[in-house]
Amino acid sequence: MSTIALIPARSGSKRVPGKNIRVLGPHPLIAYSIAAAQESGVVDRVIVSTDDHATADIALSYGAEVPGLRPLEASLDDADDFSWVSHALDNWVSREPEQVIAILRPTSPLRSGEGIRRARALLLENPWADSIRALKKVSEHPGKMWRLVESGEATTYLDQGGAYNGPTQALEQLWVQASSLEMVWREAVDTHHSIAGQRVMGCELPGEESRDINTEWDWTMMEALVARRPELLPTIRIEGRNATTTLG
Repeated sequence: MSTIALIPARSGSKRVPGKNIRVLGPHPLIAYSIAAAQESGVVDRVIVSTDDHATADIALSYGAEVPGLRPLEASLDDADDFSWVSHALDNWVSREPEQVIAILRPTSPLRSGEGIRRARALLLENPWADSIRALKKVSEHPGKMWRLVESGEATTYLDQGGAYNGPTQALEQLWVQASSLEMVWREAVDTHHSIAGQRVMGCELPGEESRDINTEWDWTMMEALVARRPELLPTIRIEGRNATTTLG
């Protein structure tokens, strides 16, 4: 059995331009996801999928593989995750009887090697699950959400018999997906054409590991957090880095 880490790093971010290679603390953002995969001790290959030469060079310099550049159709704003994952698997990863795929997005730099190990163990221990997905408790409950029509009239988003007037803690506990970690059997990807498969097991990562960077405000908050608590970032071992190589 092998475990392959795939790190998506396309160049076209609109909300946080150049985020994957922007420096956070002493290193580019993408370096922390590469380091977490290496630190986990359970990942056999770390592959970065990017359409950008500069990102590829940086990923190579931190010890990841970049076998080639992803095609344009898998790099557009409206391209779904399956497009780049399937491209990476079909072109760069040999099929094996049992194979685990870990998707590690650079926008979650606080994800740890321990978190990756834990998710992999959960997947192996629960054969009913096609995949593992990081979840976090909702901070704004949909039971308190409303719709507005043009006249200004408000109606509750959920029909719950007036429960919106009660305390939030009385509502059902709900979870929202985090982008920090997904792990899936390759067979499920190939069979269902999905990075989740059909049956998903939730996994709550500890502490700040599910924190994502989606906006400039998120970036500012992340900078402040890691300046105060640098130990939250995965350890990057400079001496283990490869020489920078430019893709042809």
